[in-house]
Amino acid sequence: MLLRDVKNIFQKDLEGVYPKEEIDAFFYGCIEHFLHMERFILAIKPDIVLTKEEEQPLFETLAQLKQEKPLQYILGVAHFMDLEFKVNEHVLIPRPETEELVQWVLDDLNNQKSEVGDQISDILKKQNHSDAERSRSVISTPLNDHHIRILDIGTGSGCIAIALAKNLPNAKVYALDVSEEALKVAQENAKKNQVDIEFIHKSILDPQLDIELPFDIIVSNPPYIRDLEKSEIHRNVKEHEPHLALFVPDDDALIFYKAIAQFAQRHLSKNGLVYLEINQYLGEETKSVFKAHNFSEIELRKDIFGNDRMLKAKTT
Repeated sequence: MLLRDVKNIFQKDLEGVYPKEEIDAFFYGCIEHFLHMERFILAIKPDIVLTKEEEQPLFETLAQLKQEKPLQYILGVAHFMDLEFKVNEHVLIPRPETEELVQWVLDDLNNQKSEVGDQISDILKKQNHSDAERSRSVISTPLNDHHIRILDIGTGSGCIAIALAKNLPNAKVYALDVSEEALKVAQENAKKNQVDIEFIHKSILDPQLDIELPFDIIVSNPPYIRDLEKSEIHRNVKEHEPHLALFVPDDDALIFYKAIAQFAQRHLSKNGLVYLEINQYLGEETKSVFKAHNFSEIELRKDIFGNDRMLKAKTT
């Protein structure tokens, strides 16, 4: 069968279930994964013929897509921040919005380093080198320290912790999750991406939780979808991704943010920062949680779709 005919079958069988652009993405993702063909292959070689053996995994995947199983779970892999991650039904599929959260952390750290570098350059112009070196320790903040401690709460696949560790090789990264199965996946992903992370099998909701470490940064994408919002969730998410990592009760929708704020109060260093993904409908309410716990410089940030999706707060 011609490869282009397989593409047409994908479009016909999945029409009405997914938008055309998404079906195209499924098809090209499959030929990349199973046949190691680039996405532009049909543009330059429109008459590629597949063998029965080459066709088989494509049609097996198509059958599962018709049942609205996410492609990442079918293939067993997902991509995040230019890294590849193993995923299964025990962990959420990493999403572009969460990449924005990680990028916010990295941008802030890079900006801090640039500001300190500028200050030291100014000192060097006025003082000798040894004086500048002594001044460095005065100017530097925890965010500029080469050995900052970062905690990812509710790590799931480990995508946040691993992406940060990959981009901040001198940082010490910790990752916490209540799910033992999720931690197994995260540990595999850390090994796959060659980063050293300390994993913690605990629940942030445990009132007895106490980790005898100070952290400079806490980052989290906790559960935040209310039961009343389930009708807005696509079937492929609702029926396949772990509810433990998605949903919260309507009458206590900010339960995880309250727990994170309380934990951060005790465990963040002075001027430490919290970065969170949040429910787009509860931005101001989430800000209020951190105001109530005496955090300062609380900032909401919109995602690429224009929704209030991220929050940053600083300890005082």
